[in-house]
Amino acid sequence: MYNVAIVGCGVIGHRLADAFSAHEATTVWGACDLVDSKVESFADEYGCAAYTDYERMVAEDAVDVVYVGVPPTVHHEVVATALDAEKAVICEKPIAEDAAVGAELVALEERTEQPTAINLPFRYTPGVRELIDRIDAGEIGEPRRIELTFRFPQWPREWQDVDWLAGREQGGPLREVGTHYLFGVQEAFDTVDWVSAEIDYTAPDRYEESITGYFGVDGIPGTIDLLTDCGIDEQNSMTVVGTEGSLTLLDWYRLAESAEGEEQRVVVDDPGETTLQLVDEFVAELQGDGGDLVSFAEANRVQEVVDAIFASDGERVDVAGN
Repeated sequence: MYNVAIVGCGVIGHRLADAFSAHEATTVWGACDLVDSKVESFADEYGCAAYTDYERMVAEDAVDVVYVGVPPTVHHEVVATALDAEKAVICEKPIAEDAAVGAELVALEERTEQPTAINLPFRYTPGVRELIDRIDAGEIGEPRRIELTFRFPQWPREWQDVDWLAGREQGGPLREVGTHYLFGVQEAFDTVDWVSAEIDYTAPDRYEESITGYFGVDGIPGTIDLLTDCGIDEQNSMTVVGTEGSLTLLDWYRLAESAEGEEQRVVVDDPGETTLQLVDEFVAELQGDGGDLVSFAEANRVQEVVDAIFASDGERVDVAGN
């Protein structure tokens, strides 16, 4: 049995704790949060030890795995502390507030012998895997366009009760949601080569109000269209248009197909158990069987794209490393 320490007792921390509790090879051993009442409630729910000092918790000999579910600007210090203590690490996305810090984490990953992973669930989402399989099989012909569309009636969303998500330094919808879909593009095709985007912000140092832009990946042009604080239900989608039809990932997991003269048809409507599969793959890695995990390096390639979008100011920017 692998003992897991949870750093950060927010919504996603609970989601990971549920998966660790459900898996036969892992248990939630401890939890840490700066807010006493939050970690005490969390510890009562999962029957684990409670800490307000993550360094003390991570240093405990009983801990095997550390899940890092704190804001992005804190990822580096918590991950570095855990790896120094020779603990395996699962870190929340985005990997860091920017790719420069992300590169430092990649360097840590390259030096450690401990298993590491980033929580990017599109690696395990049935609709995403089906989209990739159908593209690879040529079912929509030659891909001609990739379209990313995001709509948020409010930001942060009602259930996201943390101030940092509204700030420009580490929050905003592009980092929080766009990261997933840009990772989906990377999974289906390759790393984005270039971007050109215009961004309007709600206020100085605050989140994006609008992003309109273009990108290129593997010779295929793409568009990104993001809008917040608008009178429409939340929408997140990725469409790949080909010469023989199109595939659209709707609302995170629902895959629909379209073709000329036919109505759109949902072909996958299964969210899957992506968090539990992440834990299962991580356990396989811990046991030496090789897990299918998103590496720090893969996650930082997505962060490089995010950074390039923020830096574009309407000009074409080549993505770092390409």
